[in-house]
Amino acid sequence: MDYHSPASFAEASALAANAPGITRFLAGGTDVLVQLRSDLVTPDTLIDIKKIDGVSDINSNADGSWTLGVAATGAEMSEHPELGRDWPGVVEAMDLIGSTQVQGRATLTGNLCNGSPAADSVPAMVAAGVTVTVTGPDGDREVAVEDIPTGPGRTSLAKGELISAVHIPARGENGGDAYLRFIPRTEMDIAVVGVGVNLRLDGDTITEARVSLGAVAPTVLLVEDCAKAIIGTTLDDAALDALAASASAACNPIDDKRGTIEFRTEVAGVLAKRAAKIAYARAKGEQA
Repeated sequence: MDYHSPASFAEASALAANAPGITRFLAGGTDVLVQLRSDLVTPDTLIDIKKIDGVSDINSNADGSWTLGVAATGAEMSEHPELGRDWPGVVEAMDLIGSTQVQGRATLTGNLCNGSPAADSVPAMVAAGVTVTVTGPDGDREVAVEDIPTGPGRTSLAKGELISAVHIPARGENGGDAYLRFIPRTEMDIAVVGVGVNLRLDGDTITEARVSLGAVAPTVLLVEDCAKAIIGTTLDDAALDALAASASAACNPIDDKRGTIEFRTEVAGVLAKRAAKIAYARAKGEQA
């Protein structure tokens, strides 16, 4: 195995574009190193991006948006009070991944590029409208998070491409987000269902919404019907019931040892209602 530690994303892209066989990028390593040690994947080329300037930065921009380096860890996100105030759902979703030790290494980018439909941070990022900068042989392009995973363990990134930055939109006024999941254990387990909700209010009425579902299809879903169910409402019981029905209808899950198709479909609706209530309360300033 060849190991490289490039000084720039352009150099990392060039190395990956010209590398033979299997290539993996190393940021936090909480997926790559486990796969390597378990003989699930043995890369021919390992490209360590941790020494590139700015990869651990968490920056608030002049327009209120955020730019995160690809090696910024879950622990660093949780310890950043301003980011947590703007996007508590995104931060909480990342904080659910693994143990305290894992949090010291795990990254949003790694969780996204691992391609797991049950990744906790991805539904929260999709609901928030997060985009990423993808650096490749032809330069940079900006891609919505929901367009990165294409199936379990697969992404839309071409040979020589890697994510070089994460962009979270400005929170703006009267907005709130939330992420909830169901797991069989109390902690450190894989989501059976995950739901992210992001919304904005005008008075008591929802004017914008994005709802995403995880672990109920081959990729994380952005469900427009869920958003339509609550936009224009004050999140009354009828709106919540319509939201739950839309969430359940969007599911295309599998049966496995952690949950049946019927269970996942039902829980998706239940969690959508609960997450929407939390996001709504946050948008009104009634819940941290």
